[in-house]
Amino acid sequence: MKQIIKLLRVHQYIKNLFVFAPLLFSFNFSLIDMTNTSIVFVLFSLIASSVYILNDYMDIEEDKQHPKKKFRPLASGKVNKNVARILIVLLSGISLFSAYLLNTKLFIVLVIYFILNIAYSLKLKHITIVDIFIIATGFVLRLFAGASVIETPLSMWIIIMTFLLALFLALAKRRDDVLLSAEGKETRKNIDGYNLEFVNATMVFMSGVIVVAYILYTVSGEVLNRLHTQHLYLTSFFVILGIMRYMQITFVEGNSGSPTKIVLKDRFLQITILFWLLSFYVVVSI
Repeated sequence: MKQIIKLLRVHQYIKNLFVFAPLLFSFNFSLIDMTNTSIVFVLFSLIASSVYILNDYMDIEEDKQHPKKKFRPLASGKVNKNVARILIVLLSGISLFSAYLLNTKLFIVLVIYFILNIAYSLKLKHITIVDIFIIATGFVLRLFAGASVIETPLSMWIIIMTFLLALFLALAKRRDDVLLSAEGKETRKNIDGYNLEFVNATMVFMSGVIVVAYILYTVSGEVLNRLHTQHLYLTSFFVILGIMRYMQITFVEGNSGSPTKIVLKDRFLQITILFWLLSFYVVVSI
């Protein structure tokens, strides 16, 4: 059972918290919306697990060559391939069928996510740059999934910033693959399309774009009128702090292999995110 839970990658469910973002920024915390969004979180987690298992299934031989991924349940042989196939069908089936009964828009979003990730596992993850764009698109689809069950429309700003942030994190993860490749440990077929100079430069570029996009969001007329405050720009302090801390972890500490584990373990980042949320709600509430 422990290996099955590890195969499901339950720790990765933190990514699915993005389904709560539309509710969070709508400032309309009705019981029905919170309940529906929580259901979306569960359904997205189920289909995400099916995708993780599929990806591991397709990557068994590559993962055996990776210093860390070789310990994954399928690569290590601790979980049978037949069990993995059953879980893929079972988890995706429960998620899609439940979504169909709950909300048509949600069902469509999950279908798109599932098909896109099948394409990713089979081919797209081997195409340089396209691979990280697919990852970033997955985060945007989480936003649409969360927005599908609440009445507040999805803001273009949250879509833009989520996409940019996801690209930034995906690049940081690729940097780890580049470093492993430099040590003679090939981890991906497309890694030749990346090198340290390209990834470093692109990460610096993306970090600047993220900060500028967030500042533009905080001073945009649409946001000022909707939230009734002119001081939202103050929260950009914590956004800049968080980006700089992540770049420190990546460039100085050389630890960018798993964004999820970094967020779960790094106290500096956790406190920064907490203070960003608090500052956001304090500014809007005043």
